[in-house]
Amino acid sequence: MMKIAVASDNGMVSGHFGHCESFIIYDTVDGKIVKTEAVSNPGHRPGFLPVFLNDKGVNVIISGGMGGGAVDIFNEKNIEVITGAQGKAEDLVNSYLLGELKSTGSVCHEHQHHDECGE
Repeated sequence: MMKIAVASDNGMVSGHFGHCESFIIYDTVDGKIVKTEAVSNPGHRPGFLPVFLNDKGVNVIISGGMGGGAVDIFNEKNIEVITGAQGKAEDLVNSYLLGELKSTGSVCHEHQHHDECGE
Protein backbone atom coordinates (compact mmCIF):
# COMPACT_ATOMS: atom_id res chain seq x y z
CA MET A 1 0.00 0.00 0.00
CA MET A 2 1.12 3.56 -0.76
CA LYS A 3 -0.30 6.72 0.83
CA ILE A 4 -0.42 9.85 -1.30
CA ALA A 5 -1.31 13.20 0.29
CA VAL A 6 -2.49 16.22 -1.67
CA ALA A 7 -2.34 19.72 -0.15
CA SER A 8 -5.90 20.76 -0.96
CA ASP A 9 -8.28 23.69 -1.01
CA ASN A 10 -11.82 22.55 -1.69
CA GLY A 11 -10.75 19.39 -3.54
CA MET A 12 -8.25 21.23 -5.75
CA VAL A 13 -4.49 21.20 -5.22
CA SER A 14 -3.38 24.14 -3.11
CA GLY A 15 -0.93 26.68 -4.48
CA HIS A 16 1.02 26.58 -1.23
CA PHE A 17 1.53 23.47 0.87
CA GLY A 18 1.64 25.12 4.30
CA HIS A 19 -1.44 27.28 3.79
CA CYS A 20 -3.84 24.64 2.42
CA GLU A 21 -7.15 24.02 4.17
CA SER A 22 -6.65 20.25 4.31
CA PHE A 23 -4.65 17.28 3.17
CA ILE A 24 -6.52 14.62 1.24
CA ILE A 25 -4.80 11.31 1.91
CA TYR A 26 -5.34 8.56 -0.62
CA ASP A 27 -4.56 4.95 0.26
CA THR A 28 -3.60 3.11 -2.92
CA VAL A 29 -3.06 -0.55 -3.70
CA ASP A 30 -1.85 -1.87 -7.05
CA GLY A 31 -2.24 1.55 -8.68
CA LYS A 32 -5.83 2.05 -7.51
CA ILE A 33 -7.30 4.35 -4.87
CA VAL A 34 -8.90 2.21 -2.16
CA LYS A 35 -9.56 4.81 0.56
CA THR A 36 -9.74 8.60 0.81
CA GLU A 37 -9.49 10.67 3.99
CA ALA A 38 -9.47 14.47 4.37
CA VAL A 39 -7.43 15.76 7.30
CA SER A 40 -7.66 19.44 8.29
CA ASN A 41 -4.39 21.35 8.18
CA PRO A 42 -3.36 21.51 11.86
CA GLY A 43 -1.52 24.79 11.26
CA HIS A 44 1.55 26.12 9.51
CA ARG A 45 4.66 26.01 11.72
CA PRO A 46 8.18 25.58 10.34
CA GLY A 47 9.07 21.89 10.09
CA PHE A 48 5.80 20.63 11.59
CA LEU A 49 3.70 19.52 8.60
CA PRO A 50 6.26 17.13 7.05
CA VAL A 51 6.54 15.34 10.41
CA PHE A 52 2.73 15.35 10.79
CA LEU A 53 2.26 13.70 7.37
CA ASN A 54 5.14 11.28 7.95
CA ASP A 55 3.42 10.16 11.16
CA LYS A 56 0.30 9.45 9.07
CA GLY A 57 2.37 7.10 6.88
CA VAL A 58 2.41 9.30 3.78
CA ASN A 59 4.81 8.18 1.00
CA VAL A 60 4.16 10.99 -1.53
CA ILE A 61 3.08 14.63 -1.14
CA ILE A 62 1.57 16.60 -4.04
CA SER A 63 1.30 20.41 -3.89
CA GLY A 64 1.37 23.49 -6.03
CA GLY A 65 4.31 25.10 -4.24
CA MET A 66 6.31 24.32 -1.13
CA GLY A 67 9.10 25.92 0.87
CA GLY A 68 12.60 24.52 0.63
CA GLY A 69 12.70 23.62 4.32
CA ALA A 70 9.64 21.39 3.98
CA VAL A 71 11.08 19.77 0.84
CA ASP A 72 14.30 19.01 2.75
CA ILE A 73 12.43 17.40 5.66
CA PHE A 74 10.31 15.28 3.31
CA ASN A 75 13.48 14.19 1.50
CA GLU A 76 15.10 13.22 4.84
CA LYS A 77 12.05 11.05 5.56
CA ASN A 78 12.14 9.46 2.07
CA ILE A 79 8.79 11.01 1.13
CA GLU A 80 8.54 11.89 -2.56
CA VAL A 81 7.69 15.54 -3.21
CA ILE A 82 5.70 16.59 -6.29
CA THR A 83 5.38 20.36 -6.71
CA GLY A 84 4.01 22.55 -9.47
CA ALA A 85 0.81 20.51 -9.63
CA GLN A 86 -2.49 22.12 -10.61
CA GLY A 87 -6.00 20.72 -10.80
CA LYS A 88 -8.36 18.34 -9.02
CA ALA A 89 -6.68 16.35 -6.23
CA GLU A 90 -8.04 12.93 -7.25
CA ASP A 91 -7.12 13.47 -10.91
CA LEU A 92 -3.56 14.30 -9.88
CA VAL A 93 -3.29 11.14 -7.78
CA ASN A 94 -4.52 9.03 -10.68
CA SER A 95 -2.00 10.74 -12.98
CA TYR A 96 0.75 10.00 -10.46
CA LEU A 97 -0.30 6.34 -10.26
CA LEU A 98 -0.08 6.13 -14.07
CA GLY A 99 3.43 7.62 -13.97
CA GLU A 100 2.24 10.77 -15.75
CA LEU A 101 2.67 13.36 -12.97
CA LYS A 102 6.14 14.84 -12.57
CA SER A 103 7.41 17.50 -10.21
CA THR A 104 8.38 20.88 -11.63
CA GLY A 105 10.54 21.52 -8.58
CA SER A 106 8.52 24.65 -7.69
CA VAL A 107 10.00 25.83 -4.39
CA CYS A 108 8.79 28.88 -2.48
CA HIS A 109 11.63 30.97 -1.08
CA GLU A 110 9.72 33.73 0.69
CA HIS A 111 6.60 33.24 2.80
CA GLN A 112 5.33 36.76 2.13
CA HIS A 113 4.89 35.69 -1.51
CA HIS A 114 2.96 32.51 -0.77
CA ASP A 115 0.04 33.55 -3.01
CA GLU A 116 2.41 33.49 -5.99
CA CYS A 117 3.77 29.99 -5.40
CA GLY A 118 3.28 27.54 -8.21
CA GLU A 119 3.02 30.23 -10.87
